[in-house]
Amino acid sequence: MDELFAFTIVALLFIGVPWLILHYVTKWKTAATITTDDEVLLEELYNLAKRLDERMDTVERLVASDDPSYSPVKRIQADQEQDNQQLRELEKLMADKKGTAA
Repeated sequence: MDELFAFTIVALLFIGVPWLILHYVTKWKTAATITTDDEVLLEELYNLAKRLDERMDTVERLVASDDPSYSPVKRIQADQEQDNQQLRELEKLMADKKGTAA
């Protein structure tokens, strides 16, 4: 009876506890990463934001052509070099992630 108890204690110490620790460490690490579905969603949102920005540019051009005193609200402009640099870096990272050339 004492041998069975000793074997159970040793098995718990050398098999059960490390398995439990490694199991939850693995769960913790996988929960902290971005999944493939998250990446797809982020890419869709990025593309939507680019399309909406283009639409805003179009609307602002139309309003400016109708009313010369109109001045657009300060926002990120697609045609400004300082704003485009960060967008180009993001697009390059996305292209590198997909394995295509930018």
